[in-house]
Amino acid sequence: MAGLASSAFRLRRMADVLRAGGVIAYPTEGVYGLGCDPRNELALRRILRIKGRAEHKGLILIGSSEAQLWEYANEVDEARMAMVRSTWPGPVTWIFPARNELSNLITGGRKTVAVRVTSHPGAAALCAAFGGALVSTSANFSGAKAARSRLRVQCALADQIDGIAPGRVGKRGGPSEIRDLANASMVRGGVNDG
Repeated sequence: MAGLASSAFRLRRMADVLRAGGVIAYPTEGVYGLGCDPRNELALRRILRIKGRAEHKGLILIGSSEAQLWEYANEVDEARMAMVRSTWPGPVTWIFPARNELSNLITGGRKTVAVRVTSHPGAAALCAAFGGALVSTSANFSGAKAARSRLRVQCALADQIDGIAPGRVGKRGGPSEIRDLANASMVRGGVNDG
């Protein structure tokens, strides 16, 4: 029981760090992600700088519920939502029409935003503790292999981030699948659960 209480305390602490503009690493379905408050431009720039990621690539957002995503993505018709809901919660990211006021650092300058409702219990609990959606980009330098262990995150990024959320990476062997809602096409293939 003490372990659960400790884990809950650490999650709340990480949510506080995010609200204060910090950048953290946290486990997701397949890899560790780097996250921040999507409304904080300085934190967004910091993530891009840490990764060495180009601004035009954009960033994925995750939530613990659909409701957390509608601040950033525009809702679509029921037929397309039925297709999306058949994969959520889960490791499938969908490209939605973006709200006009969304930062170009998230959209990569496009009129779309990549979002998903996570099925990872720790990532979902982090979003719930934070009270909204989070940036979710793999915890690695651009072009390097994504981190799947806390130790790898610590070795590569500990001096550049403000904390690592508790938990373990899910069973997926890599980053989420990405699909385009406009035509249901695959943008990035996923890795099978294993």
